[in-house]
Amino acid sequence: MALRLLTALALFIDAGVHLFLAPGYQNAQPGTVSQGTLFLLEAAAALVAGIYVLVRGSRAAYAVALVVALSAFAAVVLYRYVDIPAIGPIPAMYDPVWFFSKTLSAVAEGAGAVLALAGLVRAGRRRTYDDGARLPARRHLP
Repeated sequence: MALRLLTALALFIDAGVHLFLAPGYQNAQPGTVSQGTLFLLEAAAALVAGIYVLVRGSRAAYAVALVVALSAFAAVVLYRYVDIPAIGPIPAMYDPVWFFSKTLSAVAEGAGAVLALAGLVRAGRRRTYDDGARLPARRHLP
């Protein structure tokens, strides 16, 4: 249960930072999506993944959490160090400065990815007996 709580907390911190920063990044060129909109989408994905991990704690929940946290971590680090031009409607988001909110989100995303990976591995292991035999499938009664 502690792993579920910590993973969800990391995702909730990520969501909170993105919600906090989104209004400052809402300006967009015509025909593009604003960085603020992308931040709002990331916040929504992190909230959904965090709730899913809290409620289920399954392999699928940890897999979703891993994808959300790792993709957000990769994006913040990539756009910090690499000046990628706009790709279609996705704006150029190069931001070569670390500041508190950005650092907090990167740490939460990195920790969330590590915790989700640990949860994914752990959820896979608890489905087998010590001798490696699979546990019987759950039966649902009508």
